[in-house]
Amino acid sequence: MDRSLKEFIYFNKKGIISFILVLIVLGGGITAFIITSPKSKVEAEEEIILEDQDKKAENKKVEKEDKKEECFFDIKGKVKKEGVYKLDCNSRVIDAINLAGGPMSDADTSIINLSKKITDSMVIKVYSKTEVKNYLKTLEEDNKKQELCLNDQVKNNACINNNNSNNNSISNKLVNINTASLEELMTLDGIGEAKANAIIKYRSKTPFKSIEEITNIEGIGESMYAKIKENITI
Repeated sequence: MDRSLKEFIYFNKKGIISFILVLIVLGGGITAFIITSPKSKVEAEEEIILEDQDKKAENKKVEKEDKKEECFFDIKGKVKKEGVYKLDCNSRVIDAINLAGGPMSDADTSIINLSKKITDSMVIKVYSKTEVKNYLKTLEEDNKKQELCLNDQVKNNACINNNNSNNNSISNKLVNINTASLEELMTLDGIGEAKANAIIKYRSKTPFKSIEEITNIEGIGESMYAKIKENITI
């Protein structure tokens, strides 16, 4: 180091130290000012907008949860606790059966569409194994009971009206288009004897691999398929 520089540092040691301390203090003050300084007006407005959007989204979520629609349904037959219950309208028939204590030991749910959504005022009947075995006889008896309701021979406010009788009384029964008899196929909406025979003839050569395949039958188009698709299975 140059001798003159050493002498300068030696004689001005205190001044140099003081200068360094001043720089440190100034640096700290500037840093603190930057950290604690108020945000710009634009940044503050952006934050307010984001907070409002978050609040609105949260409010919509809460409103949606509060507005969950509930459906009342009547479940009877071979369940442990018959009665009128309510569930979220997005629930399925299987949820309704479980809410009623589940099926009894002699119940047969093979002809019920367990995945179907429940609807308000829906009637769900779980049949016994014997009733399913005697399917046509059971169906005939149910239809007779409905006729009594429609003719006002039975005073009962729970009687199913004419417009909904098919939907509520037999819509939960599934017809296997690969094994159903002529009479069973004819219980489907729009399927007469000719179409039922055509279905039997078709499956005798090649069994149905999917329910959509029924549209291959002459006279059964997309509109008819839409009416019966929830009531058929393979």
